Amino acid sequence: MDIEKLNGKLNQVRQGLQSVIRGKDAVIDSVLTAVLAEGSVLLEDVPGVGKTTLAKSLASLIELKFQRVQCTPDLLPADILGSSIYQPSTSSFEFRPGPIFCDLLIADEVNRASPRTQSALLEAMAEGQVTVDGKRYQLERPFLVIATQNPSGYEGTFPLPESQLDRFLLRLFMDYPDHESEIEMLLNQPTDDPNFSLQATMTREELISLQKHVRDVQVDRKVAKYVVDLANATRLDSRIRTGCSPRGSKMLLRAAQARAVLEGRNYVLPDDVQALAASVLSHRVSLRNASLGAADSIAIQNEIVSQVEVPV
Repeated sequence: MDIEKLNGKLNQVRQGLQSVIRGKDAVIDSVLTAVLAEGSVLLEDVPGVGKTTLAKSLASLIELKFQRVQCTPDLLPADILGSSIYQPSTSSFEFRPGPIFCDLLIADEVNRASPRTQSALLEAMAEGQVTVDGKRYQLERPFLVIATQNPSGYEGTFPLPESQLDRFLLRLFMDYPDHESEIEMLLNQPTDDPNFSLQATMTREELISLQKHVRDVQVDRKVAKYVVDLANATRLDSRIRTGCSPRGSKMLLRAAQARAVLEGRNYVLPDDVQALAASVLSHRVSLRNASLGAADSIAIQNEIVSQVEVPV
């Protein structure tokens, strides 16, 4: 496995995404970090800022088989997982896989689906498998979910429960592009979907090789202690009712390893942990003040990061 060559292809994927999504380099890097760490992403922001376009472009550039599900209140779990169909010719039931049997599932407006349908994603995101009619079906690697939700217009929506939020490695906010990037986007607006012009620069096998390499990235004991210190600080903060679980610590370290690979290193720095702490931990805690939202949780997490001693 030539890691240097694979890192070069990864940079080509990054550049391809930057050519489609203008002025959002930090979000693009975070999404690529999640892909390398084999984690799912929750993209939250107002409509029209490029959430779905980012996910589709990613699938095009890495040769991933992707499916898109538009979540609505009447969507059923079987519409995502699949179902068993009776075959008269053989007098037996045949399983027809649903859209979740892919490499990248785009769940648009996931908070518009009913809690029953939302829960259909839990097993797949946590264990890489689904259970239908009492039978388990393994999902092929790589598999990740990029879910989007609109923070405005809560009528007819079902907020994701804490147990489901915990299955997402990162919670990201696209936000509006900066002034110059939006002007550039208007002037270079193509006549067709920009995804049509994207050429795959990485195969799924090469992505799997990089994902395996992430697990081998070196982690110093001081960095591991730093991760635990951050998690423990969320458990002791008076503004937080329920702090980060050990799974959150594990996910933060895995994300830091993935960021190190994205930056071309085979070792984790405290900077990697700091850069990802808010996106990984903020949706894994419960605030005492129920009126506070995701932005407040991120602000509290950033404050915690600034207070915890950084290892030298």
